[in-house]
Amino acid sequence: MTTTLWSATVLVCLLMYVVLDGYDLGVGVATLFERDCAHRRHMLESVAVGWDGNETWLILLGVALWAGFPLAFGTILPHAYLPVTVVLFSLVVRGVSVEMASQAPPAPRWTAAFGVASLLASFAQGFALGTLTSAVQLRGDACTGSAFGAFSWFCVLSGLTVTAAYTALGYAHTKHKASGRLRDSAARRGAVATAVSGALLVLVLVTVDTTEAPLNLDSPGRAVAFAGLLLFAAGGAATSLVTFLWKQESGAADTLPLGGLVIATVSVFLALGVARYPVLGPPGLTVDSAAGPHSTMVFILVGIGLNMPLVLAYNVFAHRAFAGKFPTGLPGDQPPAPQGPPATGARS
Repeated sequence: MTTTLWSATVLVCLLMYVVLDGYDLGVGVATLFERDCAHRRHMLESVAVGWDGNETWLILLGVALWAGFPLAFGTILPHAYLPVTVVLFSLVVRGVSVEMASQAPPAPRWTAAFGVASLLASFAQGFALGTLTSAVQLRGDACTGSAFGAFSWFCVLSGLTVTAAYTALGYAHTKHKASGRLRDSAARRGAVATAVSGALLVLVLVTVDTTEAPLNLDSPGRAVAFAGLLLFAAGGAATSLVTFLWKQESGAADTLPLGGLVIATVSVFLALGVARYPVLGPPGLTVDSAAGPHSTMVFILVGIGLNMPLVLAYNVFAHRAFAGKFPTGLPGDQPPAPQGPPATGARS
């Protein structure tokens, strides 16, 4: 019971991090494709008010894994040292660049650093997830494999898929918060990013069985749950793809792209969890074999349980306090001012 509850805690932290930090990482990636420096600045400011609260879920996720499944934490992490190091370094650079660009605008170099760090963090997170499909080499309870032994083409594919999905979330958030030309360009590019991420995800699902961690769909219950969750994901992605292209400004047109992508993201992660549970790392590292002592799990579970409502309350407060459209005030976002007759220099 404690192990199941701890697994659910890890899953909740993972989903909250992917959804919340996913969209602001995606906004950072999207700034790299935006030529208008004023648009880039407004995109950065739209996430500057809540990025720190979103990344708090990553800390809770790390603590939950370390305390709940120490064997998995100690044996899987050496396989992903390099991508995890890139993730942490990129998040540090990203946090510094957000604050510097906000405090000393226009700061084009800090804005560029924000975009590059977001891109590296997104790709490295997907790459690290891809290493979970490689066999964990153990001698006793110690990892004996190379730090590069888990790297494969599938890790690259996983990194590209996560980057594309985050970018789509970023464009959906930008459409939700912006108006005028920035909203229109986010809608067009968001539809493209959604289509690309969907195609890459299909490629991941088709090729994952060629890795050392194939999907376990032997029982009818697993197969039905997996298929049902993927249908939810497809429905969410289709809703986003269609509503991205709605041009009129309305609550539904600006909210449904983000809502559909959130449903799709959560459904995909749950489907992969159904198809992988209880295996954490191939071939035999399972939830039960990697679980920590019962007393430790109960003690840390109380601490995590007390902090989760606080972090969630902060996320809700930040998003409610800065709800609504971001005031852009950009040239071209307002109707052109009426022009009088050309001046001739003659006096009447």
